[in-house]
Amino acid sequence: MTEVALDNVVEWTVSELSAALRRTVEDAYGYVRVRGEISGFKGPHSSGHAYFALKDEGARLEAVIWKSAYGRMRVKPEEGLEVIVTGRLTTYPGRSSYQIVIDRLEPAGIGALMKLLEERKKKLAAEGLFDEARKQLLPFLPKIIGVVTSPTGAVIRDILHRLEERFPRRVLVWPVRVQGETSAAEVANAIRRFNELPELGPIPRPDLIIVARGGGSLEDLWSFNEEIVVRAAAASMVPLISAVGHETDVTLIDFASDRRAPTPTAAAEIAVPVRAELMLSLSDLGARKHACWKRNVERHRKELYLLSRALPALDELLSGPRQRLDACVGRLPRALRANAQIHHTHLTRVASRLSPRLLSHRIERCREQTASFGDRARRAFRIFRDRRAQRLLSAGQLLTAYSYRGVLARGFALVRDSEGRPLRSADAVGPGSRLDIEFVDGRVGATAEGDRSLQPLAKAKVRGRSGDEGAGGQGTLFGS
Repeated sequence: MTEVALDNVVEWTVSELSAALRRTVEDAYGYVRVRGEISGFKGPHSSGHAYFALKDEGARLEAVIWKSAYGRMRVKPEEGLEVIVTGRLTTYPGRSSYQIVIDRLEPAGIGALMKLLEERKKKLAAEGLFDEARKQLLPFLPKIIGVVTSPTGAVIRDILHRLEERFPRRVLVWPVRVQGETSAAEVANAIRRFNELPELGPIPRPDLIIVARGGGSLEDLWSFNEEIVVRAAAASMVPLISAVGHETDVTLIDFASDRRAPTPTAAAEIAVPVRAELMLSLSDLGARKHACWKRNVERHRKELYLLSRALPALDELLSGPRQRLDACVGRLPRALRANAQIHHTHLTRVASRLSPRLLSHRIERCREQTASFGDRARRAFRIFRDRRAQRLLSAGQLLTAYSYRGVLARGFALVRDSEGRPLRSADAVGPGSRLDIEFVDGRVGATAEGDRSLQPLAKAKVRGRSGDEGAGGQGTLFGS
């Protein structure tokens, strides 16, 4: 091409060219299905989106799953998993590359699922979730059984029917989807919520949990292979029975549960014993116990009879004690007289040592001690009385010093209202109020008149000093 022709080529900006390429790729391919192996997947980004690549032996394709699509996926991407994805082919201008935005992701056949299942089983087993040492014993006869299953399927009816036949128990059903995108999260949440119920609450915590589902393909049962379900079953503090699928179906929850049942009906049989068999066993044990008791009583009766025959007759047993008793009765009067004589001799010997002079000396000493104690008691009483009198005198003087009557004696007066309450300011007195004025020698009634302002009060004081009211006039408290 000549230089003139090159100069006539349309000029593009980088953004315009990138947009044109994007439209070309999206218009030419649109939605495509691609098969490849997942590479470079390290888990979802903090934003919730997932970034990885699809590769085969000859090429590599960048891939992205947005957060909304990632949450709906039944099978999540894992490193090395061969998958078939459906999505929209587009470009990413920031790196001048093309990529596929995935809407659906599924394993590339049963072989890929089995490979993923085996790798997940090894991973969880390495964490100790399948150890036999951590499995719990099932209760012999649970009072309440919690069932995690679909409320509309045949599974719950089979379980209830089997429990009714064997040993009726209270059943709490936590309804969940047992297949689909949200199934795994619902089953794991049901197991956790059963464990969180209070023991004595309005909805009590069950003694046993059964996670049940009918048979199906590997894809149908895949929810029970998800890590969230396996970890919830392993963390359950309530004993858990897994009854997923038929006898030949094996899921990862079977390894984490405390007991695996081949079918949901078998789970009900494992959960409770047969009531009729228990009653028959109890009846048999009761009969055996009664027969053992009768045999034991009969054996002891025979032993007692044989022992009684070896014992001597009653007269033979009592003949010796009777003779000894008669001999003691004959010796008793002589023994009493001898004992009385011995005590009389002892008392005579003691009385000879008690002379009248010794008795009088001891009496005199007691008299002197009594007189001494009396003198000491009188002195102590006088001292106690004087101290009490002094304390009483001091208290009387202190009471007189604090009494308001001492103030009245110096020329002051105590003013009370009509109810007898002391008045401490002129603001508390209104015109016409009845007053009670107490002096040192008595009380006088008065009535408040006139204005209570300070100026009339001052005038009244001046008139009082000049003697304008006369020698015998009391006047009023306030000027008129």
